[in-house]
Amino acid sequence: MDLGLRDRVCVVTGSTGGIGFATARMLAEEGALVVTSGRSEAPGAGEALHVVGDLAEPDAPAELIHRATELGPLACLVNNVGIAYHTDFDALTDEQWDEMWQLNVMSYLRTIRAALQELRGRGGSIVNVSSTAGKRPSTSMPNYTVTKAAVLSLSRLVADLYAKDGVRCNAVAPGPTATAAWLAPGGLADQQAERTGKSRDEVLEAVASGRPLGRLAEADEIAAVIVFLCSDRASYVTGSAWSADGGTVPIIV
Repeated sequence: MDLGLRDRVCVVTGSTGGIGFATARMLAEEGALVVTSGRSEAPGAGEALHVVGDLAEPDAPAELIHRATELGPLACLVNNVGIAYHTDFDALTDEQWDEMWQLNVMSYLRTIRAALQELRGRGGSIVNVSSTAGKRPSTSMPNYTVTKAAVLSLSRLVADLYAKDGVRCNAVAPGPTATAAWLAPGGLADQQAERTGKSRDEVLEAVASGRPLGRLAEADEIAAVIVFLCSDRASYVTGSAWSADGGTVPIIV
């Protein structure tokens, strides 16, 4: 199936690993001119350009979009960058709230704002990666939960404001995914094991069994949804929040 992405410039933030890397690779396989970004060096996802930077810095998102347009007109933006960790609500400092807000929300807002200067009138697609926690709060990830709910609201707002300009904006809400965020040493599985007194294997088994499909997602399964929403095959889809969570959140919207 031709997704209509060949030679289109597509920016993927947070694409040096995990879901972002899988998305960048899949877009490149479709023939897109992919711009990856992150704090580390080029991931080798078939990208046409890699931009090193910290998108929590106020000027970095606009610089990323500016560099991307060196390849041609921007067609697609995937906001994926973010951080997550387990903690208690009453243990969080103002600085921790602000740190996560800057990366998980403000980087999205600033990158969208820069991208809209390129997309308005010509059209294009924006896909924002949220989380099941944005739809159903995770009590062990309070600041992450709030930022991901904000991403859902931001996505709908942009969709409503700029549909008339040919810009589509959608969100994807993954559940727990078998990436470094969960599986790496010190990652979410280890953090949850430390908090609960369970073993790492017990945590991963419990997380998997908590999904109706009985397992964690693979990064490619989330990337496939993102790439579809970027493509011409989703040309009448905007303002939606697509759950890609194995049935985790029991709602139909």
